[in-house]
Parts: sequence; structure tokens; C-alpha cells
Amino acid sequence: MVLSSRPALLSFLLAAGPALAALYTDPSQLPKKTYDYIVIGSGAGGGTVAARLSELSNINVLLIEAGGNVDGVLGTEIPFFAPNQIGTALDWNFTTTAQAGLDGRSILYSRGFGLGGSTSISESHHPPFSDFMVHNRASQDDWNRFAKVTGDSGWSWNSLQSYFKKMEKLVAPADNHNTQGEITPSIHGTSGPVDVSLPGFPLVTDSKVIGATADLPTQFPFNQDMNSGNTIGIGWVQFTIGGGQRASSYTSYIKPALSRTNFDVLINTQATKLISTGTQSGTPVFRGVQFATSATATKYVLNATREVIVSAGAVKTPQLLKLSGIGPSAELSKYGITTIVNNANVGANLQDHPLLSSQYSVNTTAQATFDAISQNATFAGDLVAQWESSHTGELVLGPANQLGWLRLPSTSSIFTTTTDPSAGPTSGHYELIFTDGFVSFAGITAPSTGNFFSLFTNVVSPSSRGTVTLKSSSPFDSPVIDPGLLNSDFDIFTMVAAIKSGQQFLAAKSFSGFILEPVGEYANAITDAQLEAYARKFSTTVWHPTSTASMTSTSSSAGVLNPDLTVKGTIGLRVVDASAFPFVPAAHPQTAVYVLAERAADLIKATCNC
Repeated sequence: MVLSSRPALLSFLLAAGPALAALYTDPSQLPKKTYDYIVIGSGAGGGTVAARLSELSNINVLLIEAGGNVDGVLGTEIPFFAPNQIGTALDWNFTTTAQAGLDGRSILYSRGFGLGGSTSISESHHPPFSDFMVHNRASQDDWNRFAKVTGDSGWSWNSLQSYFKKMEKLVAPADNHNTQGEITPSIHGTSGPVDVSLPGFPLVTDSKVIGATADLPTQFPFNQDMNSGNTIGIGWVQFTIGGGQRASSYTSYIKPALSRTNFDVLINTQATKLISTGTQSGTPVFRGVQFATSATATKYVLNATREVIVSAGAVKTPQLLKLSGIGPSAELSKYGITTIVNNANVGANLQDHPLLSSQYSVNTTAQATFDAISQNATFAGDLVAQWESSHTGELVLGPANQLGWLRLPSTSSIFTTTTDPSAGPTSGHYELIFTDGFVSFAGITAPSTGNFFSLFTNVVSPSSRGTVTLKSSSPFDSPVIDPGLLNSDFDIFTMVAAIKSGQQFLAAKSFSGFILEPVGEYANAITDAQLEAYARKFSTTVWHPTSTASMTSTSSSAGVLNPDLTVKGTIGLRVVDASAFPFVPAAHPQTAVYVLAERAADLIKATCNC
């Protein structure tokens, strides 16, 4: 696998390891076998559901992944360096339309292109910071709203407790420090496939962030475990990291299942169309999949005997549905696609989290900030050697040891004109993330000297909505992606409020003498109007697209999916990925997708009689 060039310091991280013998790298290699289930996409949704279905020894499962093998790619294994895969062969390399809410800027829209999907690459594109890898179950209100909208109590917080624990394996942090008071172990699983741990290396900012919750307990309460159902407060981050190494759907679900004779994985191959194989009582049956390695390569077709499961993500799933005749008839006819199921909701309702990072210079005479890694190649090389020998040191970390979820005051002026879009009081309106170093997502080059602190502000209950539409009838053309970032009064109001909230947090006594001054254009943003202009100029996204094939109640004409994730108006077709969520969770959504897929696997098993 050839990946695009990166700085010399990290180039050796990009060398891919040898392909596993159990993987097929070309459709022509597939055995002549009948598959009960064909799963498209290997991210948190597809990797999970495919591996779980393969637990049934009397059924055959084929998993198709458009990207390549990530096995042995150190850049996907070392948590701190995971973003080095952005812009490489492991990224779809999408861009958005010009965003009105971002001063007309188009931004990179990274999605995973390889085994593990977006769980194997970064959510950020600024080295050396990694994918957040944050383990968030979301709030009880998020899940209870899903249950209400779908009319299925099985999606409620209480009903999903067994699945939260089923996917987790709580392990010690890499440094084996005493975690008492940093997490509530009793609410977590200990034998699931996905490693979960607390940060495995101490930072100079740890005591300052936690100290600020004691200084300002009413405004910024300490939350010992944000996976309890109530996310509100500041606390320690839980990551999908185990033994100092990143856990993805590939390492957690797919790779352990590769030894099963009933589980085949085809990589470097893109699903190009879902094929209707007939009708049943007048309803179209979709059990066929067309796929190819490139636009000019031979097209192959396989039929599943039971179901086709689309897990291509919130960008590619609606594109594939539309290319297959499932979508708005006006849009499909524009590209010469015959409409089989006319559903205007396919590709609509796109929701994402707008993210902004703001920087401060800091005074540190103790342990250096993360900046030392980007500023000193020798030091960085020593850390890589340490990680390779023992999986310890700073490279076991994600970008922050603490974060917080907070709500606007109920008396906020925005609520006089706007209905609260959040799921409820246990869901945040915005997130604060505290990073011990200089990070910019807007293309600002980090200084070559000095120590810095970055404050992330993230609107996690947005009211803005976007779309994914077709660019052409070719599955190898990227779709048109318009996430509508900061495109509502509520979202920009919340972003400005979040910045001011973060400033108040950093003014706590525990930060005294550490935070010096804001840097760059942030230093000149004082008034609300200036902060709004600053936010529009520098905000991007956390790459959390959801809801483009959202589930609703069985009787509802809205949405794309039924509560069991089957596609409305079809037979034999199901969607299991983040596009299924009716609302974007007020959380980093990878864990919610794992849980969605865990339950989906059981729903499918219950109907297969196998």
C-alpha cells in the first residue's frame, strides 16, 4: 500500500504490514460460496455486525471494505500519531461545499478508508494530535429520545445497559496509575472486545483542570464518570485505547474473527450498487450487491440469501442508496437513475458537530507541553522508540486527559426565539476539551518554539441540518457534502457562549500563573460580535456526521429506516452505521455506533432462525 508523503520524522509509521492470509484483496479471489449476509463497510457499524453474525457457525458472512489493510500500520496503532493517516490512502479525502456559516469556506471532511473505517484514522487532521478516540456512551436523554422517535423502547438507555457492557473491556491505563476517583468501574464491562482505559501518562495540566472544578464547582462540576448516563460536568476522558495501543473495529472485532471459516473479508473493493432481486408482495427485495476495485475494473455481483447490510457511513451510505434507486425521485432522475423506492429523506437530515480550537501561551517550568514533540525531532524519535519497546510514554495519549459537557443557562436569550435542540438535561449543549499544546484545525502553523494550551469548543446539540447529494451517477465520484456547520442562530450563539465559558474556566485559581495570554487572532476577539467573526473564520468540524438515513417509527413516513434498521419500503436491506441515528448524539459517537451495531446483530440473529 502506498501512502502519501508526510514529514520525515513520521514517514516510517506509514509502512503497511503484510496482508493477512484470511483477507481477499481482489474480488476474483473470493471462494465460490453462498453468503447469507453481505456487509458493506468495516467501521464501528459494519465491523461489529459482521463479526457478531459470524459467531453463528452455520451461516456465511462476507464483509466488503473499499479501503485497504491497516494491519501493521503504526500510524493507526500509536494513539498520538493516528492523524498521520489523514490525507493518505486510508482517507476518503472528501471536502464539503462552501459553508455559509464558516464564511464560505470549504473544509476537509475526513472519513476512514480501510479496515476499521473511521475508527482506524483520525478525527483531526493536524499532526501530531490523534483521533479523539473518546469512549462516550452518550447521555440517557440521547438514547431515550431515540426510543421515543422510533417507538422502540429497545433503544432506551435502560434497555441498552447490557450492550454498553458487552462491547467494553475496561483495562488499566498504560502507566498503571491508581484510577480511584477518576472513573466508576462498576458500570463498565470487563470482557468485551473493545479496550477502554483512562489516560496513561500524566500531564502538567491535569491538576489544574481538576482543580478548577473545585474552584468553580457550581458552574463546572466534577463528573467522575460521564458514561453514567449524565454527561454534564468536567472529568477524565475514557479512550478506546488498551495497553497503550489504539482499539478500532478492526483490532477489536474483525481481526479476532478472521480465523473463522465462515467469515470472508474483501478489501480494496467498493460496493457500487445495491441490486433489486425481485419483489415480495409488491415490495422490492434488495439482496444483490455489485462491486468493483475501480471505475474501469470488472464489476462483480453477489446475492445474499438473507440480507445485505449497508454500513458505509453517513456520507457513503446515502450515496449508495441513491445510486441503487432508493432516494428522492427528482434527484435520481437528474442522473438517469430509475427510482425504485421514492424517499426524499435519504441524504437529508445530516448533522455534525462544529469545532473550534483557540490557543494560549503558557508558563511552564516543569514538564514541557505536547509542543516539545512537534518542535524537537530527536525527542519525538525517542518517544517512538519508547512506545515500540514498551507501549508507554506520552504517545499512549489522546489529545486531552480531561473534557467537559456543559449546558447553556435556561435563562439564555437564545431560548426566547429558539426551541432547545438538545435531548434533555443530561445532554450538553457544548463541549470543552483541554489540550496541553498548540492545536489548530484551520491550517494555522504551530509555532516552532514556546509552550501553549488549546481550548476546544464544540457545539454538540446543533440545530443546523445539512445534506448529502449526488454529484453524478458514478459511485467513484465523491458525493456533494453540505453539513451546514454553524448555519443557525442557535449554533453560533452556543459557540460564542462556549468560548466565554472556557475563558471563565481558565480564569480559575488553579490556572493562576500558568495561562499567560491568548495568541493569534483569538487575542483580538473581545466582544460577542468579534468572537462570532472569529468562530466563523476558524471553526471546522469534529467529523461526526450522522443521521442521513435516520430511523423513525414503523408507521412514520419520515426517515429512511424502521426501528430495526431495515430500509423502509424494501425487503432484505438494512443500514447499521451512524446515518441511522435520528439525532447526532451529544457525544463523540463511535461508542454509540458500536452499541447500535451490537443490538442490530442481535435483532438480525433473532430473525434468521439459524
